[in-house]
Amino acid sequence: MGLKKERKDKKVKPLDDWTIKELREEAMKVPNVQGIHGMNKQEIIEFLRVEKGLPAPASKKTTDGVRVFKEKVRQMRLKRDEERTAGTTRKRLDILRRKISGMKKKTRYA
Repeated sequence: MGLKKERKDKKVKPLDDWTIKELREEAMKVPNVQGIHGMNKQEIIEFLRVEKGLPAPASKKTTDGVRVFKEKVRQMRLKRDEERTAGTTRKRLDILRRKISGMKKKTRYA
């Protein structure tokens, strides 16, 4: 057996350092689990921590996920559409457009 294979078998590295493929394989070993392939890496890590009873890392900075930003974008689009039908000024619509654009850019780096 190679060194890489042995290290993979021991699973000595923390969950955050596992690849998404390794995390999914480990999560699929849990009986009666569904939706693993629809989860992102962070969701699978949290799922495995709960199942294995591992504590969450204490010093990690928490940030809003992409889904939070996307929900904000949806709300801003609804607001923009309401204001558009209400006949608001072009300047106000441009402000909303720029805010939506900025929020969409944040989803790429969250």
